[in-house]
Amino acid sequence: MEAVVPHEITTELTQILANLVLGDNKIRSNAEQAVNDRLAQTPDLYLLALAQFSIAADTEVMRSFSLVLLRRLLFRAAPGQQPREGRLTLYDQLPAHALTTLERLLLHSLSHELLDAVRRKTVDTVCDLANNSMSRGRPWHALQAQTFTMTQTGEAGFRECAYRLFSGCPNLVMDLQTDAVLTVFRKGLQDSQSVEVRLAALRASVSYLTACDQHQLSQSLSLLYPMLDTLPSLSNIHLKSFLSSLTPLCSSHPNLFVPHMNALLSFLRGLIMPSVDSGPTPTVAKPFPGTSSSFTFPPDGSGSRTPDDSDEVTEDEEKELVRKAALEFMVSLTEAKPTLAKRSEGWTAAMVRASLEGMGELPEDTLDSWLEADPSEDAQDENYPHVYEQSLDRVACALGGKAVLPPAFQYIPSMLANYDWRLRHAGLMAIAAIAEGTSKVMQMELGKVVDLVTPMFKDAHPRVRYAACQCVGQLCTDLEEIIQDRYHEQLFAALIPTLEAPEPRVHSHAAAALINFCEGVERDTLAPYLDPIVERLLKMLNPGAEDGKEVKGYVQEQAITTLAMVADASEATFAKHYNSIMPLLLNVLRNANSSDHYKLRAKAMECAGLIAIAVGRNVFRADANTLIDLLIKIQNSPVDPSDTMLPTFLIATWAKICQALGTEFEPFLPVVMPPLLNAASAKADVSVYDDEDDVGETREGWETISMDGQIVGIRTSTIDEKCQAFDTLVVYCATLSGRFAPYLTQSLELSLPALKFYFHDGVREAASRLIPLLFSCGKNSGTLTSQMVAASFLQLIHSIRAETDPSFLSSLYRALADGLRVVGIPALTPDLQAALIEATKHQLQTLADKRKRRAESPEDDREELALLEEVEEFALEDMEKLLKMLDGQHPLLVAVSSVRDLGFNQWDSEEERDSDC
Repeated sequence: MEAVVPHEITTELTQILANLVLGDNKIRSNAEQAVNDRLAQTPDLYLLALAQFSIAADTEVMRSFSLVLLRRLLFRAAPGQQPREGRLTLYDQLPAHALTTLERLLLHSLSHELLDAVRRKTVDTVCDLANNSMSRGRPWHALQAQTFTMTQTGEAGFRECAYRLFSGCPNLVMDLQTDAVLTVFRKGLQDSQSVEVRLAALRASVSYLTACDQHQLSQSLSLLYPMLDTLPSLSNIHLKSFLSSLTPLCSSHPNLFVPHMNALLSFLRGLIMPSVDSGPTPTVAKPFPGTSSSFTFPPDGSGSRTPDDSDEVTEDEEKELVRKAALEFMVSLTEAKPTLAKRSEGWTAAMVRASLEGMGELPEDTLDSWLEADPSEDAQDENYPHVYEQSLDRVACALGGKAVLPPAFQYIPSMLANYDWRLRHAGLMAIAAIAEGTSKVMQMELGKVVDLVTPMFKDAHPRVRYAACQCVGQLCTDLEEIIQDRYHEQLFAALIPTLEAPEPRVHSHAAAALINFCEGVERDTLAPYLDPIVERLLKMLNPGAEDGKEVKGYVQEQAITTLAMVADASEATFAKHYNSIMPLLLNVLRNANSSDHYKLRAKAMECAGLIAIAVGRNVFRADANTLIDLLIKIQNSPVDPSDTMLPTFLIATWAKICQALGTEFEPFLPVVMPPLLNAASAKADVSVYDDEDDVGETREGWETISMDGQIVGIRTSTIDEKCQAFDTLVVYCATLSGRFAPYLTQSLELSLPALKFYFHDGVREAASRLIPLLFSCGKNSGTLTSQMVAASFLQLIHSIRAETDPSFLSSLYRALADGLRVVGIPALTPDLQAALIEATKHQLQTLADKRKRRAESPEDDREELALLEEVEEFALEDMEKLLKMLDGQHPLLVAVSSVRDLGFNQWDSEEERDSDC
């Protein structure tokens, strides 16, 4: 093919690319700078040179590399562009003739590249170019024609790439006759020569069906038959990929699978279940622990070949991957359309049993290393069957108790009685996994569940007792208050002795379960058990243990955390234990300064603060100055960047001390406020990425979100600290009222813009609560000005108009109403009132439009839509209250009622809701 760029450009680019792939950082960095410089000056020449290089380069590596680089550069933001300018890319700067040449070069690579690996790179680049071109209104008819031609070629590699193109760019076929498209896809799905072609055709079919409109979809239903027919003949090495490729269609278009449920169940059960029914429990098929899995695929008749050990390991691994892929397919379909799973006999039972079986497959002989490991760093956790436990949890949440509890408890009692500890462990973890999704039905039989679980606290195996703690802790969360109220005697009788279990991991986990218990327990219920609980927690905390062994760090951390929760739950009744515990905590704060004690120190701060609140200022006052001096010393010490817990815990502990001391905390404001205001004013630490490829592996302490069409990385520690700072400002202002006046102006200046801090909902919620509290502070101290009030109301009204989250919209209306209660209705000037009415009309119209659209939604979505409307109801309620404050007969009250009437009540009563779970 003729050269399209000058020879000197090609020569220079060859050298730059050679330098880019070198290991030397300096050379590579210089080469990257050279690329950026050339793209800033003549982007068309160098992008075309890259495309030409992908054809002309001598080696596979360099042709592949040039294609990857071209793909990354084409849609990179153009040099010198401002962040909010609408994001023009290098592609957008190319003249039409350069685009035509670029397309021609890539088509040549598609049709002439002999190596499959390089051609696949071409496909990736072509798909990106085609999708972005079409989104800008530039069709690529030559690509469409060439792709159809490639499906007819005799070379399997070219046929595979054709279907890869259809998969990566479904718009190539969306405007064609449906029958013609289906014919081409069926041919690929039935390709007798290449499994890779069939897989590519399957992925193309999934992309096509996903992109279809309703009319096209109704004409394409027959495509499911050849798609599913690709599965039975596959070996395990390929079956996983085929199932994984089909799974996204389960989530996006579950109705497509309705006619196929019986056939799917017959096939998939052979992959996730034992090939022969083994009787009333999932364990009879494996009478001897440590032997290979009882799941077999293919079924009988697969041959009598005896592979060598390495082949057997590989085959088992492949079989396990298929098993998980098949289960994921079933669970995804169940989540997308629960009614379909409920109506398909045997579907739910198969998933439940497969999950239970998988949960029992733990390594046998790892107890010693498990006992010695720190739970947060346990390498064995990688071998834990998380997939099966999560599958059971997801199925329970999707289907509810009526569907899941009968098949689950067909097996769980037998598992708990099994001689194999792994199955007893799995039975307990299964109860914990299904508790959330089945709670409404489980509470009716909760006594039987408790009777099954509590004897397991006396099991001979430590990991079973650990699982019993996990199970009770999860039940206390998912059936909060119910289980604590009805069965506290049985649960305390099991948990309290376990605090003295000989294994640190077990007694530590028992302490963790107590936290969950305390979150839903009444103070009077806890009081009789307080002494034995505190006594045992102190034994766990104090290094001077009776047996002389050094207490593990994670045990001390857990003991302190549990003491804090017990103190919080027991309130004033905890005072009798104050003198036993507070000196230990103060000692920790004095001495836990090394990096391996940072977490212990943070937990000690939290515990001391909660105990101070629980016992009250009269008991706490004697140690207040000592604790405050220690916190000041910690606050003023050099900052260790690795101690990410300290800033947030320190701010939160100051807030607790303020709550404990009340107005006596005022003298310490000059100490705590400067760093607090600094934390509250922190900007979000963000990185904006051009595309997903730039993100790479998420850095520790960072999260990525999609915002305004861009991928944004956020440092979570910074915004978590900012959120804690605003929560603490709320505490200070509410506790000190007028005494907080010196910081009124600064706090208000921080709060108003924080209403639009979209990176963290907690910051916005705290800011909305803080504004009316600052009004009260200013009113009581005589420092509130009319300008402050007007600016605050104006910002609240602007936020109300712009808000899209109905939950926070409710908070904004509450903030405005609470502020008016402090300063009086006249403070809302006619201009502000008019702006408020306009903002409210806008929100009412928006909510009305949403509800009208939802009325057209499929009935299967009603439960989710009902939850959305429940949140909207709170917003309408707060909106209504504010309007009534302004005028008891306000004209917009009728509009609020009209919008409310547009909603639907999915449940006629709570009883009906319960009966459907």
